[in-house]
Amino acid sequence: MNDVIGIMLLGGALLVFSILASVLSNRIGAPLLLVFLCIGMLAGEDGVLGIEFDNPQLSFFIGSLALAIILFDGGMRTHQDRFRVALWPAISLSTLGVALTCTITAAGAVWLFDLPWPTAMLIGALLSSTDAAAVFGIFQSRGVTLKQRVASTLEIESGTNDPMAVILTMTLTTALATGASLDMLSLGTNVLWQLVIGLVAGWIGGQAFIQLVRRIPLDFTFVPLLAAASAILVFSLTAKANASGFLAVYLMGYLIGNARLPQLVHILQVQDGLTWLGQILMFLILGLLVTPSHLMDNAALSLSVALILIFIARPLATLICLAPFSFPWREQVFISWVGLRGAVPIILALYPWLSGLEYQALYFDVAFFVVLISLLVQGWTMAPLARWLGLEVPPIPEPAQRVPLESLPSADPLEVWCFPIGTDSLALEHHWQELNFTHRPCFIGVLRDNEWLQADPALRFKQDDQVLVMGRVADIESVSRVLASSNEGKQLRESDFFGAFSLHASLTLAEVAEFYPLGELPEEKRQLSLADFFGRKFHRRVVVGDNLTLGGVVLTVRQVDEAGNIESVGIKEA
Repeated sequence: MNDVIGIMLLGGALLVFSILASVLSNRIGAPLLLVFLCIGMLAGEDGVLGIEFDNPQLSFFIGSLALAIILFDGGMRTHQDRFRVALWPAISLSTLGVALTCTITAAGAVWLFDLPWPTAMLIGALLSSTDAAAVFGIFQSRGVTLKQRVASTLEIESGTNDPMAVILTMTLTTALATGASLDMLSLGTNVLWQLVIGLVAGWIGGQAFIQLVRRIPLDFTFVPLLAAASAILVFSLTAKANASGFLAVYLMGYLIGNARLPQLVHILQVQDGLTWLGQILMFLILGLLVTPSHLMDNAALSLSVALILIFIARPLATLICLAPFSFPWREQVFISWVGLRGAVPIILALYPWLSGLEYQALYFDVAFFVVLISLLVQGWTMAPLARWLGLEVPPIPEPAQRVPLESLPSADPLEVWCFPIGTDSLALEHHWQELNFTHRPCFIGVLRDNEWLQADPALRFKQDDQVLVMGRVADIESVSRVLASSNEGKQLRESDFFGAFSLHASLTLAEVAEFYPLGELPEEKRQLSLADFFGRKFHRRVVVGDNLTLGGVVLTVRQVDEAGNIESVGIKEA
């Protein structure tokens, strides 16, 4: 009994310390996952607490469970419009890119250290997968919003490249364990099986959950728990069939997230907590598992592999995979740099350990060392690099709080939204009737100085008011553009980024040139509309934030509809 209580005490203390350490992490700009990993190492065998932990089975179980929850959450937060601009580039990176990264990294290890090719290929396979949770956790903590084309590519790639890395790792581990030669036909068949069955299982799981929630009157508090349990069930059944459980839960999450379920807000709120808990537990236990003093035994190999991976393999793979898609060079540079390695390589490195391969410690130590280098070098520089390359865009306006009204029968889900009125809100010092909404919500009232003021059309909104409205979920963005405020200047302001004026995308360049200095343009270009001009330049994959300089002005895409058509363009001096 005392041992159980002691474990609970230690576990609780580590979790509390890790969560509190996130405040310090945000202040110094350190990647959160690096902080969790270091806390685990400090508590481990060579650390302050000296905890001896040597249980790869438990680590693999917790890691796999956490990854399933993380990918399920990532799928739910991936919107349909992201596939319009990034599906095929991301698929190229998650398949061909993984294979190229693995091969180039292995070739470097063979050339520098004369490793056997199978061993080098396994090291390359372990490190070929990027970590979506690590990437977007860093940007979220820094308050950086990326251009949709870049963010979507990284998000979809990170959500879909895990299956490819798992397949390569399992195949190479089996070959080394049995001494069998690699059969490309068998490898291809295995890859196809894992992908196809994973997709089928994810589709069935997603559709089954959606129908279940719509038909069974569950209390809304149980729906998030049902979602997490269903994801674990689908992951386990798919893995039991020797297919990709990670791909299955990602697709399942995507289907649920885009099904417009009224309970989705509650699911995402609970899922957010589960995802962070999974990441903290995963990195803490992996930090406990490693022995830091052993990392130095293979430091030369690990450091060399990290440098090859970061500066050669990832950039070359990105350049080759994105070549057919005409990505702007700034975006290619950024995507090639943000191949951040997180928990996945360390979890995959447990495969050789659990399979009893010779030099099993080598694979784990190299993977762990490379992840540390990646988090330190790439993780610390991602946000500044995004700003330097001009890939940051103003965040999408949204309410501070959302309360779904799922108990009310409605063809369109209804929610209550709370908007704090800041200095840059369009509603500041205006009456309700003076506000110009595309879809006008229902005005409920205002909280001012902790006092409730009922809805009154003559009420003038003041700074720090909390305005409550009710509206359809489909109208949240248009309503937020009128009522929402930025984060007290910590994030990029729309007026600074797009300019103070907007132009309708149907205007021709000739019409714009009557008022703004666009410089000399050929006659055929002058007759193009702004939408067509941007479409030609960006090969129809236009996103908010794409910009072009003409003469003395900068034109920036400000609004794009769900079909990818440009609606408005911001204009400002160059």
